[in-house]
Amino acid sequence: MSPTIEELRSELHYLNHAILKLLNRRARVVTDVLDVKRNENIPLYVPQREMEMIRDLVGQNSGPFSDDTIRHLFKEIFHASVGLMEDRSAGAMRTSRAFHLTDQVIELGTERLGGDRPVLVAGPCAVENEDQMDIVARGLSSAGVSILRAGAFKPRSSPYSFQGLGVEGLKILRETADRYDMRVITEVMDTRAVEIVGEYADVLQIGTRNMYNYDLLREVGRQEKPVLLKRGFSATIDEFLASAEYIVKEGNERVILCERGIRTFERQTRNTLDISAVPILRRMTYLPVMVDISHAAGRKDILAPLGRAALAAGASGLMVEVHPFPAVARSDSQQQLDLDEFRHFLEQLGPLEKVGSKRPLLISGNAETCSAAQPLDH
Repeated sequence: MSPTIEELRSELHYLNHAILKLLNRRARVVTDVLDVKRNENIPLYVPQREMEMIRDLVGQNSGPFSDDTIRHLFKEIFHASVGLMEDRSAGAMRTSRAFHLTDQVIELGTERLGGDRPVLVAGPCAVENEDQMDIVARGLSSAGVSILRAGAFKPRSSPYSFQGLGVEGLKILRETADRYDMRVITEVMDTRAVEIVGEYADVLQIGTRNMYNYDLLREVGRQEKPVLLKRGFSATIDEFLASAEYIVKEGNERVILCERGIRTFERQTRNTLDISAVPILRRMTYLPVMVDISHAAGRKDILAPLGRAALAAGASGLMVEVHPFPAVARSDSQQQLDLDEFRHFLEQLGPLEKVGSKRPLLISGNAETCSAAQPLDH
């Protein structure tokens, strides 16, 4: 006697639930595999292994589904499994939004990096002398700037280029900032210099060339002061966040991410500004994100449109280099604005206000600082 439609439907119902239980069981095994791969440093995705499993399944197929159908079904299952491992792997990162529902806000004096107002970073590439710093700090302070950034230690591609004034530059930077009631952000290049730079700086900066300097990342992660981390010019977004993870893992969660352009084949700009990195980082992490438009462009004439684009993409602030006399600057002269050009840049940029803010928050210094992002809808 043939089964009734109700009996067949009941069996399908049972089989559906059985398949679901097996899929969930498989998912649990997949997460166990992830733990083993982490411990043994095995790549997350191994295409050869997937091909071997599919060949085995097709070899065992006795119909009525075609071999192509079996391949399609199990590729979808494998794809979902890899996605599960990727989600679990990202969720384990302390920089992930899974650890914080709201965006990071960094208190810096009376300012809040990551509040409602976007941040503008401006100032010289390097500390050159007392007069240079006083002129630029006075001009930026009059424009509402509250944090001063300039380099005392300068990593340069050529060993014969100006390398900065070192400790003397730190002293000039600190004295100038105190004179105009500013905070200081400056770069540290070596684990041996973290302590001395920390004596003069309010924020420790890790430059693009040191994004892969894991010993340095760990060392600044042990400090109490905020850290500004610039993306390496050849780094992927995942590598960028992994470097931030080195800092956060040591206990310092006050990390500011800074997109500064990546190296491509294009020669019209110094680097290629990766605008897409801004919304991607905003989705992936709770850490504040800013954009260094000066190092991305390497030229002055397109800074305002780049700035507007970065803010439209969701950046919490911008960085732009300003020098009192760019023509005689000892580094990056072609990309630094003078004070008049800076004021014109502000006019071209337009209002920086966000909802709930009355005026923009300005931060001064080299194009290498960062602000926090606005909360995202989930």
